[in-house]
Amino acid sequence: MGRASAWSRYCLKTLAGAGSFVQAHWDDLRHAAAVIGTALGNSVRPRYWAKAARTAFQRQVLAIGVEPVGFVCALAVFVGISVVVQLTFWVGEAGQSQLLGPLLVAVVARELGPVLINLVVIVRSGSAMTTELGVLKINGEVRALEAQGGDPFLHLVMPRILGMAMATFCLTIIFILVAFASGFFFAAWMGKGSRDLLLFANTLSSAVQPKDIFNILAKCILPALFASASCCIGGLGVGKSVTDIPQATQRALTRSVAGLFVISSIVSLLTYL
Repeated sequence: MGRASAWSRYCLKTLAGAGSFVQAHWDDLRHAAAVIGTALGNSVRPRYWAKAARTAFQRQVLAIGVEPVGFVCALAVFVGISVVVQLTFWVGEAGQSQLLGPLLVAVVARELGPVLINLVVIVRSGSAMTTELGVLKINGEVRALEAQGGDPFLHLVMPRILGMAMATFCLTIIFILVAFASGFFFAAWMGKGSRDLLLFANTLSSAVQPKDIFNILAKCILPALFASASCCIGGLGVGKSVTDIPQATQRALTRSVAGLFVISSIVSLLTYL
């Protein structure tokens, strides 16, 4: 009787913990969705794009989408050499050259490109975004902006959310193009594939379907929107101590990375199943 009672208490405690966990994450998801929806809704209204908001947006695009181009290109070269060359070689060995285009699109464009670039942006820029907003909040600059009649959401949050989404999309396109180009030229140099660039490009273009374009767009933009919203929420949600910033940054990055893989999996399921 005592063991049964203890087991019942354990089960109830486990269910209560699971319920609290789900409720907390559901609240975070609703909060992030509300922030994203508000940012997208305000972005189509010109009167919300004051000079300060435009300047902040341009600064975010420059910091997130332009400064890391060199690193992204280097990463794309390594991916192109390792993935594109391998697929080109083994498809040729198997005598299934017609599968090269679909395989390259599936591996590099659909999956590796969006996921790797989102990870780079989250780790490199998400942490900086959370820390920057946390410092502004602790130093009282957010309250000073409100006292001057400014809207912190329009000046601080909206430009960062839209800037990260646009920068992530542009970096993903650059990554995919550089990966394909570097893989082709390296394979041709090694004598492992065709040296006809037009044939290679035609093979890729013919393998791309409308649903692939939707998949790439969704996997680039949706995780970036969620990550930027999570980082803004984390940064502006810190308390009065500087020691709160590392914890807020860690939680924001954890949510962002988890959201990346969840969103990518959902998009794949909705697109191809």
